[in-house]
Amino acid sequence: MTSIVPVPCPKCKAKTKLYKYGKTLDGYQKYQCQCCRHQFSPDKLISQDRQLGISKHPRCPKCNKASFLHHDYEFYSNYRCGDKKCYHSFFEAKPTAIPETTVSKLVGKTDFKRMRYPAHIILNVIAMFNLGNTSFRKIAFLMKLMHHVKLSHTTVSNWCHNFAPYWHNISLELIPTLNFNSDEWHADETVFIKGVKHWIWFIIDSETRFVLGYHLSPHRDSTATFTAFETVNQLGKPDALVSDRLPAYIHPVKTVLSVKHIQVQDFTDDISNHLIECFNKQFKAWYKAKNGFSSFDHANNLIATFVFFFNFVRPHMALNGLTPAQVAGLELDAKQKKKFRFVA
Repeated sequence: MTSIVPVPCPKCKAKTKLYKYGKTLDGYQKYQCQCCRHQFSPDKLISQDRQLGISKHPRCPKCNKASFLHHDYEFYSNYRCGDKKCYHSFFEAKPTAIPETTVSKLVGKTDFKRMRYPAHIILNVIAMFNLGNTSFRKIAFLMKLMHHVKLSHTTVSNWCHNFAPYWHNISLELIPTLNFNSDEWHADETVFIKGVKHWIWFIIDSETRFVLGYHLSPHRDSTATFTAFETVNQLGKPDALVSDRLPAYIHPVKTVLSVKHIQVQDFTDDISNHLIECFNKQFKAWYKAKNGFSSFDHANNLIATFVFFFNFVRPHMALNGLTPAQVAGLELDAKQKKKFRFVA
């Protein structure tokens, strides 16, 4: 019976007709190729390298032979197979060398303790800010008109800014239960001006419309792209990533995500980036009504809160009135709905 071996025959490269052929003196399973009659034991080779410390570089993913470092870059390394017949080139990312994303730099409150106003007043203010194109002064006026609560626009601004870590902690607890293994992820960058030009990078799942991650950077280069992709690398495995023709996407997609890269050439292509362009339009309509942000940290906190409400609170017409989290498989019982405020 033919056995499924993770590597082909190292001599003739045959992937089928590999039979178990006893074991070596060390107890490792041995195989024989029925095409060239070559006998080999892949587990023994890997174990010997680990014991002797020889395997400094990863083995070739095609023939499982030793590789050598061809080029070493800041965020990834390019290796080549040592076999001249194979000579396969592959890339490996350096996760520890990639800078942290701006999502990990949120500062503020994680609960509603020691607040002058009750939690439902604060939640109403934050919801009005993130679900509508409303300024801080208009929210303060509406709270006085409808709830007879006198607030200053500075208080409204502080609430919307300070509770970003609270919403982010909820998303960190719920995201592992969701499924993002879809056909395509879409990535795009859009200009974000606050006195000094910044760029914000978004990655969105095509099937659920879920914003997987974002990164705010003053530069439009591959460093920002590496950081944005590293934050979403563990969330799922798409079949392909769709982006525009910016060269900064090429190596991060190849090394960090290791998936097929589809670069949109024209708006008339069968596969386009309209999905994330539509999201960028919604995002710009939201932040332009805010008349700018006071600082980088202030903008980072407000964007994190907007992304949370977009993923977990706001229903979408394209999703039949569901939130992206619900389409991704979010199901909460009565106890969890009390714990996670506003989450559908």
